[in-house]
Amino acid sequence: MTVLEPIATADLDRKLYGRLLAKFGPKVIETATEHEAALAIVESLMEKGDDNRSHEEETLLELLADLIRVYEEKIYEPLADAKPVDVLKELMHAHNLKAIDLAGILGGRPRASDILSGKRAISKEQARRLGDRFRVSPAAFI
Repeated sequence: MTVLEPIATADLDRKLYGRLLAKFGPKVIETATEHEAALAIVESLMEKGDDNRSHEEETLLELLADLIRVYEEKIYEPLADAKPVDVLKELMHAHNLKAIDLAGILGGRPRASDILSGKRAISKEQARRLGDRFRVSPAAFI
């Protein structure tokens, strides 16, 4: 087999799968925006239900799940041993956010500033809201 030979794909309609790949353009996920887009595609495929997805859609779903897993391992696993404020700072950086962008979640600009400078801990309620905002477990912030 040469590099340019197609991969054997039993039962896969290559034309249909090709159209799905062209439509969604899966690639290695490198940014939070790409991550969100991939999650949205996965969500739309999951909403179809197991019995209503074609084999080609199932194959795309598996591909996207792998790409998402690799991205999340790269971004989130190094944060497992980090301090809650460091987790927050890293997520803010990944999402191109500033303290002002989280003021509503954290209880205002002064409180956001105190949290980011380490003067104040993140409360359980703030952790819950941050978890919702970043789609991660609130435990990352406690």
